[in-house]
Amino acid sequence: MSILSRRRLLQGIAGASASGLILPSWAAKPKKKLGVALLGLGGYSRDLLAPGLQLTEHCELRGIVTGSPEKIPEWQKKYGIPDKNVYTYDTLAKIADNPDIDVVYIVTPTFLHKKFAVAAAEAGKHVWCEKPMAMTVEECQAIIDACNKNKVKLSIGYRLQHEPNTRTVIEFAKSKPYGAIKTVKAEAGYAGRGAPQDDWRMDQSKGGGAIYDMGVYPINAARYASGLEPAAVTARFENDYPEIFTKADSTAIFDLEFPGGVIAHCATSVTRNFNQLRVDCEKGWYELAPMQAYNGVRGRTSDGKALDKKIVHQQARQMDDDALAILNNTDVMVPGSEGLKDIRIVQAVLQSGATGKRVELG
Repeated sequence: MSILSRRRLLQGIAGASASGLILPSWAAKPKKKLGVALLGLGGYSRDLLAPGLQLTEHCELRGIVTGSPEKIPEWQKKYGIPDKNVYTYDTLAKIADNPDIDVVYIVTPTFLHKKFAVAAAEAGKHVWCEKPMAMTVEECQAIIDACNKNKVKLSIGYRLQHEPNTRTVIEFAKSKPYGAIKTVKAEAGYAGRGAPQDDWRMDQSKGGGAIYDMGVYPINAARYASGLEPAAVTARFENDYPEIFTKADSTAIFDLEFPGGVIAHCATSVTRNFNQLRVDCEKGWYELAPMQAYNGVRGRTSDGKALDKKIVHQQARQMDDDALAILNNTDVMVPGSEGLKDIRIVQAVLQSGATGKRVELG
């Protein structure tokens, strides 16, 4: 979603009250709030995470880590962040000595996730890492290992797994109210025309292009909608603007083969607009359309039920859920293993698309 769309979303929720944020029924309400430092002050932090942290009950924005010194005064003025809670990428290790900060949320380009997630863990801080988790399975495992070694919790920023209508689809995969699942259709893309050539989003080696930028949405959706892990993938890439997308592909079309004959037909793009998750079963179907959006995720079922539970702010719900897991010492909803599984599939899609062959997943 474009920065403009994000800003329009924020305008729409600006008047929403934090009292409308629905918390899980099991959640205790500890009095302590965790201190969060946002590492990377780009559009997602500026337009969604920082405003979301004004709505959370169990965590709050207390620090920033940035490689852009010119952004610091504006953030300090807007959110009252003291000098002692401001860090650069080069001084991140010093955050270990700051009791105000409990969590570091990694919101940099994907190719930097491993570097900063490991550094945050080694500083003794809990790690929240945006998706995609990292560039490779090996990088994902390095993050997991660092968090385990330093006894801190790791959660990946799949906000939709905290969203109530998506939670219903996840539950359907277990309870199967419409019988055995036959096929899944998962598509997520937006109709853009790319970015400047020096933007990391235009460079697949840095996490740009369709499969890294948007691909984890349909991949993750296919996995949680089926409740299964894929055994093989067949993929192809299409490039709508080859003169622009010289270092990355703009569209990926791929099928995931799951045990029991379940097939997921997936697509992702940064130049084509689609946004749907549909599950066809023996006795009916259900869908979310849009399946990924910063608000307004909704759907329906073949027997006329509406999947239309409301939520004030997805990122606020996500961060409160993750904060409660830390405060109550319970399992996080979306652990590092989830991010790693998706990146394994991303790598298989890249291999299949490059070779034109079906790739089995070990």
